[in-house]
Amino acid sequence: MRDFSKARRVVVKVGSSTLTHESGLLNIRRVEQLVKVLADIENSGRQVVLVSSGAMAVGVGKLGLREKPCDMPGKQAVAAIGQCELMYIYDKHFSEYNHVTSQVLLTRDVVDDPMRKRNVQNTFERLLGLGTIPIVNENDTVCTEEIEHAATFGDNDTLSATVAELAGADLLVILSDIDGLFDGNPRENPDAKLLHEVKEITPEIEACAAGAGSARGTGGMITKIHAAQIATAAGVDMVIMNGAQPKRLYDLFENAEIGTYFPAAK
Repeated sequence: MRDFSKARRVVVKVGSSTLTHESGLLNIRRVEQLVKVLADIENSGRQVVLVSSGAMAVGVGKLGLREKPCDMPGKQAVAAIGQCELMYIYDKHFSEYNHVTSQVLLTRDVVDDPMRKRNVQNTFERLLGLGTIPIVNENDTVCTEEIEHAATFGDNDTLSATVAELAGADLLVILSDIDGLFDGNPRENPDAKLLHEVKEITPEIEACAAGAGSARGTGGMITKIHAAQIATAAGVDMVIMNGAQPKRLYDLFENAEIGTYFPAAK
């Protein structure tokens, strides 16, 4: 049974498909709504870490390009420009509610090295202790895995689960453009039913996730299932829910049956 009333440290992941319009450009209204809700959740006494995609989309918009570059240096350059602008947008909106943001850019090799991993854990602990809202992304300017294909970190779903473990979070919430995990692909099967709770990730559950994804995201549902395996094994509860209405996060913390809940391993 879900009960998030005692969840004090929360990681919220938002993907490109949630942050952008169909045009690929930033959905400004949704960003504003998300920041307002997260600031209020922080005000309620919880600590919030935000894992955010969207750097490339913001970079494309900032440069006035019609589409993302096709070459790797171009993609990395767009990500570098977009990450700067994305942080400016978040910092500007969070500061309106008197919250200080901090930026953490990670690569897989940092987490794989025990000493560097401990340094990251210490940094998260200090940033949260100082009352800041860490905003995390993969360092796409120097790491090409996520841009080329969804592997290892590769996607921000996996990154968010790793961050939840590093930060010692109680709950990971993945905001998607879909209500949760269904027993089929709801975009193809209107009779597909939402799975409200998944206690164990079986081959059947993985089969449900196959093929369900967004045209604007890098991962799809299967990477969220992978994230659930990482998070729950680390003792972190996880929920996949629709991010179209950020205010529904309030309902989640009131234990409404929203999205798909993956309880932490005991």
